[in-house]
Amino acid sequence: VVHPAEGFNIFVTANTKGRGSDDGRYVAASMLDDALLERFPITIEQDYPATKIETKILQAQFDNLTDDHQGYIDHLVAWADVIRRSFAEGASDEVISTRRLVHIIRAYQLFDDRMRAIEMCTNRFDEETKKSFLDLYRKVDPTLPKAPEQAAPETDPKSLQGDEIPF
Repeated sequence: VVHPAEGFNIFVTANTKGRGSDDGRYVAASMLDDALLERFPITIEQDYPATKIETKILQAQFDNLTDDHQGYIDHLVAWADVIRRSFAEGASDEVISTRRLVHIIRAYQLFDDRMRAIEMCTNRFDEETKKSFLDLYRKVDPTLPKAPEQAAPETDPKSLQGDEIPF
């Protein structure tokens, strides 16, 4: 018999409460049997951190936090909050996690470009979702320069003859 020391605890985490995933979000999450689940007497549901806590998590990623960094953090947290509310209401199939925000901060530190960091860290999403997330961030962060407008093609495709290629 092993007797644990006073205060000894075991914490187990899961995204599906041991019930597996039918929606495809957690494909590798297996269903756990009730006998195993009954061995964990307490279940705590953990939502995303409050804005204040999430801000502190992102602030901790910087050795020297500047006002510019703080502005970026504030915009990222607000952006993620809007996306999470959209997800909860069924308006989005994807969500931005705190972990993804940390990835964005790390990419920003590498490339010193807010939008590039967000774009690189949202590449895992389908094109439509990625575009909507990027567009939403542009609306949340008024300090960004305006998105470059796509230049109109020099040649109208309707005027091309046969196999002409406009480049």
